[in-house]
Amino acid sequence: MTEFLELETQDAVRMPWNVLPGSKSEAAQCVIPVSAIYTPLKPFPNTPTLPYAPLRCRNCRSVLNPFSIVDFSSTKIWICCFCLQRNHFPPSYQSISETNMPAELFPQYTTIEYESPSEKASMTNPVFLFVIDTCVIEEEIGYLKSSLLQVVGTLPENCLIGLITFGTYVHVHELGFGQIPKVYVFKGSKEVSKDQVLEQMGFFANKLKPTTGVIAGVRDGLSQESISRFLLPASECEFTLNLILEELQRDPWPVPADHRAARCTGTALSVASHLLGICVPGSGARIMAFLGGPSTEGPGAIVSKILSEPIRSHKDLDKDSAPLYHKAVKFYEGISKQLVHQGHVLDVFACALEQVGLAEIKVASEKTGGLVVLAESFGHSVFKDSLKQVFQSGGNDLGLSSNGIFEVNCSKDMKVQGVIGPCASLEKKGPLCSEVVVGQGNTTAWKMCGLDKTSTFCLIFEVAKKESPDAIAQSANSQFYFQFLTYYQHPSGQMRFRVTTLSRRWVAGPGSVQDLIAGFDQEAAAVVMARQVSFKMETEAFAELLKSPREDAEAIIRERFPVPRLVICDQYGSQARFMLAKLNPSATYNSDAPPIPGGDIIFTDDVSFEVFLDHLQRLAVH
Repeated sequence: MTEFLELETQDAVRMPWNVLPGSKSEAAQCVIPVSAIYTPLKPFPNTPTLPYAPLRCRNCRSVLNPFSIVDFSSTKIWICCFCLQRNHFPPSYQSISETNMPAELFPQYTTIEYESPSEKASMTNPVFLFVIDTCVIEEEIGYLKSSLLQVVGTLPENCLIGLITFGTYVHVHELGFGQIPKVYVFKGSKEVSKDQVLEQMGFFANKLKPTTGVIAGVRDGLSQESISRFLLPASECEFTLNLILEELQRDPWPVPADHRAARCTGTALSVASHLLGICVPGSGARIMAFLGGPSTEGPGAIVSKILSEPIRSHKDLDKDSAPLYHKAVKFYEGISKQLVHQGHVLDVFACALEQVGLAEIKVASEKTGGLVVLAESFGHSVFKDSLKQVFQSGGNDLGLSSNGIFEVNCSKDMKVQGVIGPCASLEKKGPLCSEVVVGQGNTTAWKMCGLDKTSTFCLIFEVAKKESPDAIAQSANSQFYFQFLTYYQHPSGQMRFRVTTLSRRWVAGPGSVQDLIAGFDQEAAAVVMARQVSFKMETEAFAELLKSPREDAEAIIRERFPVPRLVICDQYGSQARFMLAKLNPSATYNSDAPPIPGGDIIFTDDVSFEVFLDHLQRLAVH
């Protein structure tokens, strides 16, 4: 176990199989798949950041690493360990030698980062767009204002800030107009398009709108002045933002006693994603939504405004009897795809005693790597302390990074089945893609809009190597290689490129079992299986799994005579009590048996199953 921890300390990787089964047939016999748990941005204080671009193979695009074969003679070439392609070093590497190697060839730097001068020049400021629900009581508004006012004072001066409030209508605040409050209003009951946002918010009031092409950012037709009306550096808009927050009040539209508040959460998030897509596409931006209840108005609504109609429950979702659920999920899937395309993140801070619709919204937050915080109130310490930590700097910060792209390279005898984690497929298909898909599969590249120093991904692989006599003979010295490439925007605003390269040995043949056991990491295997089970429960809703025992029981009943009685019971139901009392009365009035962990005690005079077995054994012996 110590060896596995050392590998994690060096590369932030744990693998259940550190010695791999060497053929497809042997891998198929393993219950735990060949997989890896990887934390891309785990801090490594001793790992250098190289001030130049990485050197990549001209065939497979993998990066020069310590496992590459290097010819230090006058030819100056290196051989890729993945595809065996011979590559020439550029002129800047002409002075390298066995005693003067670049850092990426050092054996201890199997994980390394790059930050080229061109990437420094393209540094962008982080963006935070606050989306605030005003359909809450005055007390909750006060708690939320207090927390936000404290956070505003700690924001980095270079980060850009925007503000949207919503209730019955959506209000986009123009922070760049500080003389008087200026707001653009959208009707909450209707879906808003990107063109409507462009037109209604006057992005082309003083210039002609382009007739063709996609309008996105300064490079594509927008002026910096029009963008600065809604997204301003914290140092320039702090006074205006504080003034708006201090005067923030509850949504003024009256709510009948038998109705819920008209809350247009979906429209507000749609306007927010359009605004960021127009102003700052492709840069690190986060929508931070502060929700105080369920959406009842417009697209994405999860319940009607009539209070007598209850909000959907878990049983309703299991039985597929929630009338608004699928429509809302489809709407938020559209927002999710838009945010992934733009490289932006959705964070959700839901503070309410009732549900806010996270079951529908979560697809947008999960695919973009957003944060989710649930609390009973905006005055609760869980919310207040969590919000502070998001903007905290120093050793205890979250290390929030954004706009990442993650790629995988591996040896030709391995294929990628998929990734389980907060990411979205970029649909980069190729020979490394397995036909079996697990999680986000059928690709070797993924978009990671938001990630931090604890974000962890589960990669599932498939051994594609077919068993042959040569493979068995050479198993003692055969190696598999993996390379994980993470291109991301650092919290400082600079783009960085982290490369992790791994080597693992594969074994095959009759004597390979002991080697496999010696390289088996139980902790990593438990995490991989937990990830797979969690994913299956989400994608396969779980009711089908519960039905299978009943179907098996009915099949057995059809074969029995006399026909047995089938008792189907729910926990704590009357039939459950009957089963515990009659079929297995483990605790009776006359017994001192300790309670079964996680079970219930049903006092009865019936004989327990344990006592029955004892008597049966005595009779059998006599």
